[in-house]
Amino acid sequence: MKVTIVGAGNVGATCADVISYRGIASEVVLLDIREGFAEGKALDIMQCATNTGFNTKVSGVTNDYSKTAGSDVVVITSGIPRKPGMTREELIGINAGIVKTVAENVLKHSPDTIIVVVSNPMDTMTYLALKSTGLPKNRIIGMGGALDSSRFRTYLSLALDKPANDISAMVIGGHGDTTMIPLTRLASYNGIPVTEFLSEEVLQKVAADTMVGGATLTGLLGTSAWYAPGASVAYLVDSILNDQKKMIACSVFVEGEYGQNDICIGVPCIIGKNGVEEILDIALNEQEEALFAKSADAVRQMNDALKSILA
Repeated sequence: MKVTIVGAGNVGATCADVISYRGIASEVVLLDIREGFAEGKALDIMQCATNTGFNTKVSGVTNDYSKTAGSDVVVITSGIPRKPGMTREELIGINAGIVKTVAENVLKHSPDTIIVVVSNPMDTMTYLALKSTGLPKNRIIGMGGALDSSRFRTYLSLALDKPANDISAMVIGGHGDTTMIPLTRLASYNGIPVTEFLSEEVLQKVAADTMVGGATLTGLLGTSAWYAPGASVAYLVDSILNDQKKMIACSVFVEGEYGQNDICIGVPCIIGKNGVEEILDIALNEQEEALFAKSADAVRQMNDALKSILA
């Protein structure tokens, strides 16, 4: 199984490292526009093989899409990262042209690939990739919900003082500081609702911390985070390549689910060898429905900025 990662920056390189270390794919290609950058990252990762025991072949190329031919999954991380004080939405004009060009180039050499979009603003870039390529909706997946849910579980773990891997929790809605919806009502610790352990006040703080999880790290680091985003991409790719059919919150194209149409937004999906194999239309309460509708409106407004690009 072959995976191409376009963009060898912090997120892309971390994703390649995790995929290699865990043996998720037999081959990983890193591609970047900076001369020698992807080659250097790939060589650095390969030099870990004897110490960590993986056999994945990792290579890097400078803007040569022919080397990506036959990729089962292509991950797009290209574009500029957020800076302190910058919203994901402010990246639309810069990253839209990059994502569109990358998607078109990878499809010339891997026409049957599944594309995973990481570039921000992720919901809008996922919609752009879908509309500009004309691919079936199951083959274009935005990664954001996997990352947001991971952050949600982390904050719940800290509040509960329990292992994050014993906690089940999901974030739906847009991948933005004001649009994501941590489903506190449905979160559980080993099958027991977290509402049995945590007060409403604490749960609201957990939800608020989750929503600004990315901005918090950007403020601390001076740029976007990369360890958790890279690992979240690898987790999603693993479910595709190994047909694991995991339920993962992803940004996908909806046609009536959750009362929405013609946008890509975070919803629970079954992810397998065909990409998005099913969208789970779970029952939301009245408050959650209202929040989701508001989130969808915000995502739709961002998509309006793409009209000239898609024309």
